[in-house]
Amino acid sequence: MGHTSAGVRRTQKQHTRQALLDAGLRLLEHQNLSSLGLRELTREVGVSPAAFYRHFPDMAGLGVALVGEALGSLHTAIRAVMADGSADSAARIDRTVAITAEYVDRHRPHVRFIARERFGGVRPVREAIAGELRRFADEVAVGLAGQPLSAGWPADDVRVLAELYVDHTVMTATAFLDVAPGDDARRERVAHTAGLRMRIINTGREHWPVPET
Repeated sequence: MGHTSAGVRRTQKQHTRQALLDAGLRLLEHQNLSSLGLRELTREVGVSPAAFYRHFPDMAGLGVALVGEALGSLHTAIRAVMADGSADSAARIDRTVAITAEYVDRHRPHVRFIARERFGGVRPVREAIAGELRRFADEVAVGLAGQPLSAGWPADDVRVLAELYVDHTVMTATAFLDVAPGDDARRERVAHTAGLRMRIINTGREHWPVPET
């Protein structure tokens, strides 16, 4: 009986935590995290401010948790494409752009939150975003290092290339975010521009001087 009650309480706690995250994301569609009030958030969920503090130390803590939600799954998808040695560069570029567009379609509020808070006024959230993007670049660098085109590249050069791809992915996601639903012509222009930028980066990669051993 005791184990059952503990399990129920744990489930309820997880439910409340997720409800706070979901409500925060909804309320942040039209405002910055620094302007979101605790009472506004807890009123939206129907819990007391004291209940909020059982899940997060402060509003910045809520924002840091949202960062993990927003960027975590994108890492896995892009990393798989970058590490796919069976695909040529053109196919890999097209797939990366397509995955980014699909991600924005499914997670528009999350992408909007990252775009707004990446250089926003809440320092822990800025740092959390920067940290996630560094880890993202680490993952991409591992994939790039395993590709034949990277043979002989110094690790620092591979890392800079990975950062270029990550910055480009974030830029592309933000561009797709600005496309109104149903505006297929603009969506295609964004995809074309994103692919062109990646091809330019890739052309530079193909001609990058490799140190003699």
